[in-house]
Amino acid sequence: MLTRLKREGVKLYLISALFRPDQLFFKRYGMWYRRMLKCFTHIFVQNEQSENLLLSIGYSHVTVSGDTRFDRVSQIVSKAKELPLINSFKRGKTTLVAGSTWPKDEELLAQWFRNSSSQVKLTIAPHEIDESHIQSIIQLFNGLKVARYTKVTEKEAAEANVLIVDTIGILSSAYRYGELAYIGGGFGSGIHNTLEAATWGIPVVFGPRYQKFKEANDLIAGGGGYSINGLTDLSSTFEMLLNQPERLKLSSRFAREYIEMQRGATERILSSIHID
Repeated sequence: MLTRLKREGVKLYLISALFRPDQLFFKRYGMWYRRMLKCFTHIFVQNEQSENLLLSIGYSHVTVSGDTRFDRVSQIVSKAKELPLINSFKRGKTTLVAGSTWPKDEELLAQWFRNSSSQVKLTIAPHEIDESHIQSIIQLFNGLKVARYTKVTEKEAAEANVLIVDTIGILSSAYRYGELAYIGGGFGSGIHNTLEAATWGIPVVFGPRYQKFKEANDLIAGGGGYSINGLTDLSSTFEMLLNQPERLKLSSRFAREYIEMQRGATERILSSIHID
């Protein structure tokens, strides 16, 4: 497809690209893959490392423009849905929102929540919402007051300790009701979207498989993100943030400012393409 587009003279742009030294393009045996890159009219990359890697293999039609996802998630705040039921569940209490979770994430969260001395509420929005998975989450919190988003009234939600979001399409808005976020997937193939939570100015915590995600590395470096390897790490990180208001405040501020500082890639890219 790439070679046919080039042969037909169709302009082709790669946007928000992120390259790493371990990718096939930069291996001794990666000649075929490098040829495919040259089918692109121009490549817009997220950072200078990506630019330097492309330059090292002779590809010079490259611009560091940033990541357009920051522009998209920044719109979440202005277009977010009001969720009265989650607001009733929160009832003014400190709330942890766990998004896109998998079974390993949920097991750790349940173990921590059952033994935590912090007076917090927990909202879980699992990645998979089939009935068997929802029931397995309910079992993890057996003995606690657990509510399902689609099956309770606001009054019933207010009395619960744990709220399971068993529907899709509201997670990005649900983060607004949290003081702290846990992002699932870090014990599997890789973490899910950290930016949807960080745009609300809340710290993000996630599992150990985050290295391929520039934003996760940046958030950790600035103190707005935290990686955990297991229950001990998870417990100490949560308790630190929940029991040290100033630390939580600083982490929240960095998360918010990081999103703000990274905005503008879309405009830069569209301007360049228009000129080209």
